[in-house]
Amino acid sequence: MRWLAFVSTTIGGIDRDDVVGAGIAIVIINIVGAIPAILGGPSTEWFESLAKPSLFPPTWTFGVVWTILFTLLGVATYLVYSRGLDHRDGTIALGLFVVQMAFNVAWTPTFFAFQSIGLAFGVIVGLFVLLLPTTWAFARVDRRAAALLVPYIAWVGFAAILNYQFLQLN
Repeated sequence: MRWLAFVSTTIGGIDRDDVVGAGIAIVIINIVGAIPAILGGPSTEWFESLAKPSLFPPTWTFGVVWTILFTLLGVATYLVYSRGLDHRDGTIALGLFVVQMAFNVAWTPTFFAFQSIGLAFGVIVGLFVLLLPTTWAFARVDRRAAALLVPYIAWVGFAAILNYQFLQLN
């Protein structure tokens, strides 16, 4: 634990509270992001019966990628939160984050549990669109936080393309 304290105080002025706070944000966002998987996922007869797009990666990829992305989101959110909610920019950024996260959480049950590929496509397009002002708002508070959202935007864009291809094929 001593090495963690040394590293956190030497690199970029990060203190122990920041490490703990970011860790808590990472856990919370990973839990919130994982909850929809309880309602349904790719291991159903319905999903297995669908024609898969040629771009569709191995199923295990999604769990790995989402865990990494939710971890980045946790750090980004903590960076914005740590600036304080008493600043208008921080409040707006976190408000937008909550709204886009609601779209993120809604996609899985829409696609898998309700088996509505078209509605899921609308949800993921809405998510992608919401990520643009969210990233801009994060940048107004902390540019590092905005940079951490870039892989998320790229993955959501890729997921939207996959969702569209599922819609076309099925």
